[in-house]
Amino acid sequence: MDGDLKPLNLANSSMADTVARSREFVRVAPSRAKTARWLIIVGTLLGLLLAGLYGFNRYREQAIANFFASNKPPPAQIAAVTATSESVPRFATGIGSLAAVHQVTITPEIGGRVTAILFTPGATVNAGDPLVQLNDAPERGDLANYEAQARMAAVTLARNTQLAARQVASRETVDQNQSQLDQARAQVLKTQAIIAQKLVRAPFKGRLGVRQVEVGQYLNPGAAIVTLSDLKHLYVNFTLPSTMRPQIALEQKVNVTADAFPGRRFEATITTIEPQIRADTRTIAVQATLQNPDEALLPGMYINAAVVLPAEPDRVVLPETAVDYTLYGDSVYVVREDGKTADGKPILKATRTPVKTGPRWDGKVAILEGLKPGDQVVAAGQIKLQSGAQVIVTGNPPPQPPANPTPN
Repeated sequence: MDGDLKPLNLANSSMADTVARSREFVRVAPSRAKTARWLIIVGTLLGLLLAGLYGFNRYREQAIANFFASNKPPPAQIAAVTATSESVPRFATGIGSLAAVHQVTITPEIGGRVTAILFTPGATVNAGDPLVQLNDAPERGDLANYEAQARMAAVTLARNTQLAARQVASRETVDQNQSQLDQARAQVLKTQAIIAQKLVRAPFKGRLGVRQVEVGQYLNPGAAIVTLSDLKHLYVNFTLPSTMRPQIALEQKVNVTADAFPGRRFEATITTIEPQIRADTRTIAVQATLQNPDEALLPGMYINAAVVLPAEPDRVVLPETAVDYTLYGDSVYVVREDGKTADGKPILKATRTPVKTGPRWDGKVAILEGLKPGDQVVAAGQIKLQSGAQVIVTGNPPPQPPANPTPN
């Protein structure tokens, strides 16, 4: 009987599994459909969100572009100059120093004790002015003795000359008296010369330096007393490359500048050209004479010398402030007309233009290439410009270099 029930149980079990699977399928199918529906909804929302963000960014970019297109910066205000054509001065430049035409250290010719100092240090003296008195009392005593001998010799000579005329005295005696008189007079002259040497005088007009002696000091011959310099006339000693020799000659003008006097220029004239070239430097020594009426320059100063050479042919010239000097080359901003406004006024734009510069002098610079006479060039305000920027030319003149710049 048990064997008969087993097939029925297996049949019932299979049917139960089928029913369970059917119920499970019924539960799973709606769940999957619901998930797919939610995925579609979320995907749609994300798509709409991304599309909105993209559209917003496009709208923002277009709004920014329209804003900047309709709000251009105002034209930059600049000062401009017109390029002109003029001759360019040329110079042969060198570095040198100044020396006094007349300069000496005052020294005594003979020794003696200083009894008086007759000058003030730093004062200006004339030729022959007394400076120092040495003790000359012994020499003055000798002078009185020799003068007495000379007077006695003169009296003796006159007496014997009369006697010799009457044949009372011999001619030999007269000659001896004459010799004695001549010797006495010679001693007088010698003593007077020694006394004159004891009074030290200025040999020429000039300015004295620092006093180097004291009253009571004994001076040997050649001892320094004070320096004397003629500051009205100075030598300008400088050198030039030997290749410049064909271009320099006597009587050429030389512009002299010194760091002690920035902005000031002195004029000298070439007076000497060394007739040989220095073997070590291959340079030629040149000496010019300079008038220094106000005694501003002093011997020993370093100077810059520029020999004036014949000028070059006409070239385009601009103020130095108009050129923008950079490591990548020199350039200027050229102002040109680019259409007109609605009311008929010209639109001006500045365009960066590379140029080749030449010599510079007195705040000017020669333009060798890149410009032509008549071009309008920005002279001030380049720092706020870019190539192609719109500009307005003001009536203000370009900046000028100071006439007498002050050193930092």
